[in-house]
Amino acid sequence: MKLKLIILLVTSFCLIAFVKVNKQERYTNINELKALYSSGDPTTWPKPHLDSLVDKNSFQDIGALPKVTYPDYNPYSEEKAKLGKILFFDPRLSVSGQIACASCHNPELAWTDNSTRAFGHDRQTGGRNSMTILNSGFAHLLFWDGRATSLEDQARFPIGDPLEMNEKLNIAVDKISDIQGYKPLFKKAFGNDSISLKRIQYAIATFERTVNSYKTKFDKFVEGDSTKFNNQEVLGLHLFRTKARCINCHNTPYFSDNQFHNDGQTLFGTKNEDFGRYNVTKNKEDIGKFRTPTLREVTRTSPWMHNGHFPSLLDVVELYNLGNPAPIQQKYLGTERDSLLPNTSPILKKLSLDKTEIQALLAFLETLSSNNSRTLIPTLPQ
Repeated sequence: MKLKLIILLVTSFCLIAFVKVNKQERYTNINELKALYSSGDPTTWPKPHLDSLVDKNSFQDIGALPKVTYPDYNPYSEEKAKLGKILFFDPRLSVSGQIACASCHNPELAWTDNSTRAFGHDRQTGGRNSMTILNSGFAHLLFWDGRATSLEDQARFPIGDPLEMNEKLNIAVDKISDIQGYKPLFKKAFGNDSISLKRIQYAIATFERTVNSYKTKFDKFVEGDSTKFNNQEVLGLHLFRTKARCINCHNTPYFSDNQFHNDGQTLFGTKNEDFGRYNVTKNKEDIGKFRTPTLREVTRTSPWMHNGHFPSLLDVVELYNLGNPAPIQQKYLGTERDSLLPNTSPILKKLSLDKTEIQALLAFLETLSSNNSRTLIPTLPQ
């Protein structure tokens, strides 16, 4: 009897040990992973776990952020960037003379406002969370719904939006033209002192392309400094590219595929219902789709999601871990709104991450933020 009990205990111990070893083997040896990911050669990295819907030919893996490029039609100049910065901070572009671009994109708050939704003209609340402008030079389309085709195009939208700056574009240009101190600035930036909406847009866009992250722990690690990551962060990086499936949408060194996905946050049938990309394209396939935000500086840009409804990154990870369940409002089935019911992206699947894995993933996300820096607020021309 005692012998049978001993055999049973030994067998149980071996089984537990085998399960633990198997769990570790899923990630291979953590030291091996650290060596691979910090080798400076991404071709040695483990293959990412990509969904069948991801275009393998156009896919670009995550990596260190390169220098931003400027379009040929609006090349960089120091004078133009300086002018754009002043315009970015000038509230006289708004009808009230109180709201500037910087009101919602505060450099002290990682170039956002850390509010669920921004306040605009007459303290009206906007419909969406303010995206950071950090690294926005890497974005292809702007706004959560992609209605702006470039940073130059984006610069005009807040000025005329009744919930934001609420000013007619021609009047905003006239007000800037009437400020004598702007004329020499435009002359230095563009060759003469003519002031137009296009030049205002181009100057602001040029400045925004200068607002970029410093090197992060992640950048330094993948460029070859293995001391920058601890084992938990290495595991988080590996999970990000494999089991957690984050890489399917948050890829490229910008940590965004610049695509639009329905992540289950349409909030169909509620007061916060938002059809996202559909509002721009009117294509029913775009109902509930929103632009994939960058994860760079993500720990500094709370709250999260297009509606700002997530106060912690743990909330976000837990939602994705559950596969982003988006309950369809049954009462709308068979009604006139039936055809507008949103379909959550099939890329989203239940992840079954355990607590250790979730904490590792959150630790990795921390490495994507750089140190804050002080931005000198410019003196406005008179």
